[in-house]
Amino acid sequence: MKPIPPGVMRAAPRLTQAGRLTEATAALQDLLGIQQGPGRKSARRPSPTIDGVAEAVGTAEARPAPHVGSRSNTDGGRRRFDRAEGTIQPAMPAALRDFLDQIGTSEFQLPDGLASPSPIQPSVAVPKGAQFLTATFSNHAGSRSYKLYVPSGYCAGQAVPLFVMLHGCTQSPDDFAVGTRMNEAAEEHTCLVAYPAQTSAANPQKCWNWFNEADQQRDAGEPSLIAGITGAVMRDYSVDPRRIYVAGLSAGGAAAAIMGHTYPDLFAAIGVHSGLACGAARDMPSAFAAMQRGNDGLAHAATSRRIVPVIVFHGDRDSTVNLRNAEAVVTQAAQGARLRARTEEGQSPGGHAYRRTLHADTDGQTIVEQWTVRGAGHAWFGGSPAGSYTDPRGPDATGEMLRFFLEHPHPMAAPAA
Repeated sequence: MKPIPPGVMRAAPRLTQAGRLTEATAALQDLLGIQQGPGRKSARRPSPTIDGVAEAVGTAEARPAPHVGSRSNTDGGRRRFDRAEGTIQPAMPAALRDFLDQIGTSEFQLPDGLASPSPIQPSVAVPKGAQFLTATFSNHAGSRSYKLYVPSGYCAGQAVPLFVMLHGCTQSPDDFAVGTRMNEAAEEHTCLVAYPAQTSAANPQKCWNWFNEADQQRDAGEPSLIAGITGAVMRDYSVDPRRIYVAGLSAGGAAAAIMGHTYPDLFAAIGVHSGLACGAARDMPSAFAAMQRGNDGLAHAATSRRIVPVIVFHGDRDSTVNLRNAEAVVTQAAQGARLRARTEEGQSPGGHAYRRTLHADTDGQTIVEQWTVRGAGHAWFGGSPAGSYTDPRGPDATGEMLRFFLEHPHPMAAPAA
């Protein structure tokens, strides 16, 4: 591939930063020779990975460009199956791959959040009597493996809470379990924890595809797989149907918001850490825009049969997912409800200061809880440094989420027998 002139290399990101996303896409298409001609349709290219997790705490080095790949299996690298249309589409043009490889080794940098360093893969310590099991769930949308933590205090026949934890890009269930310390919290409070695993076949950076319209629907795509894993755990273990919750980080946080919107009958409450609201994006250009600037005109309104309680964490120095996305999660969750807000200021011991805003209903119950952590970036607050993308300086997001969840049983689910 011929060297790319610096002016051309800077054009697309400059247009993207200015919000001129159509022109940015056109600039790349022109550069790569992907254009329309008489009797010829534009070559369709798979969307780049929208990586919702960026640098680890304290890292500010240049990162490689994102991988670009298909949503499903390839045929020798030549073709891909488009699930939404059910047709065989051309694979990514070699020129596009060469372009991304070249800019990844130059001084050119894509916007924060599009690529990240490979995380560590720590081993998970399992206390005596507990289990950390591996299983697989499959349905019409595909197949996903998951890990399940069963605490030592679990007894069949005793209904316990279930937490579904959705990792961020490049992470794994083991890494996420170690980083969040959720297994330790579940051991203390006798809860089950399921960790669905995204595959590199579905997304090259193992991000949940929160920005695809096909993965924002009930009984379809990734929401059906996550709900299916939840149902499989409920089938095989004694789970209290009033106390089932879902939470995630970044791309996983965005997926958790989608699960709260699409399955309000299943999940009693949700946790969104450094994520985005349901419907914040419907494709690659709008995903870039939402991550950089937030999205005030969400495609999905809060039309659920019930207001799903949500706890939100976000750093005010997050350069990967704009803080305005936390506001959008709160606005979406509270839509249609008459809530009163009060704000508290606090300080983590030896760590970050924070602002905690409680949105309560007319009975005084907090429905939406928002934590804005001052001086903090894109990482799980209060997490273990043994995991990736954690900020041990607090506040304790895991403990606060667990506390919030257990305060909000599902009002409609039947109690455990």
